[in-house]
Amino acid sequence: MAMATTPDGKQIIPGCEPWSAERGPHGALVLHGFTGNPQSMRGLAEAFHGAGFAVEMPLLPGHGTSVDDLFETGWADWSAAAEEAYASLAARVDKVVVAGLSMGGSLTLWLASRRPEIAGIVCINPAVEVGAEMVDGIRQMVDGGVDRIPAIGGDVADPAGREKAYDVTPLRPLLSLADAAAETADDLVKITCPLLLLTSPQDHVVDPGNSDIVAARVSGPVERVTLERSYHVATLDYDKDIIFTRSVEFALRVTTGAGGG
Repeated sequence: MAMATTPDGKQIIPGCEPWSAERGPHGALVLHGFTGNPQSMRGLAEAFHGAGFAVEMPLLPGHGTSVDDLFETGWADWSAAAEEAYASLAARVDKVVVAGLSMGGSLTLWLASRRPEIAGIVCINPAVEVGAEMVDGIRQMVDGGVDRIPAIGGDVADPAGREKAYDVTPLRPLLSLADAAAETADDLVKITCPLLLLTSPQDHVVDPGNSDIVAARVSGPVERVTLERSYHVATLDYDKDIIFTRSVEFALRVTTGAGGG
């Protein structure tokens, strides 16, 4: 079987492909994290589809191919791809729920601050604040000619839950994410739709305090879930079924008024 490729012809790592599935009348946009790809979100996307949602799960630029491709991208590319996927889905369904992990959570919040018609959002360990000390350290490394550090992917407690993330982290794109996260944090007050916020207290990639910032600043109702047994990539971890169940219940409730409390 031929390998899938991106629109610009880059070969996609098997298992990391984007996914689009029709259903309806409502839809779910599912967004992966930085250095990750749709593989980490496939279970959640399939749970939405199984509950009757059309699903759009894009492969964000620079991801799921070769890490060299990620060096050429930044927030402007990822947010444009998220916006394009949202517009494509919104054009063919009545209401849209957006769900994202880590940087995907940042993109989810960014979209919700700009698109008040979104029915509800699900954020799993979202990033809205990279510490000033860390950002300064990254800038110093970049200025000193260092362009990458060891991987941030694969933070999963369950040995059976393996993430197909890149094995290094490009620093310039990471700086782009850090700058955009700070801007997103300033816009959180614009978010009025309901939010389901799922947080791993043992997160070795994004400080769990990021979720507290989100909960405190958004203007809409917030429902919080603690993922006690999972690390950062919680969608592949011990609590994944909790994420799938709660996300589907939430999505049904905000789009149709159905689903459990």
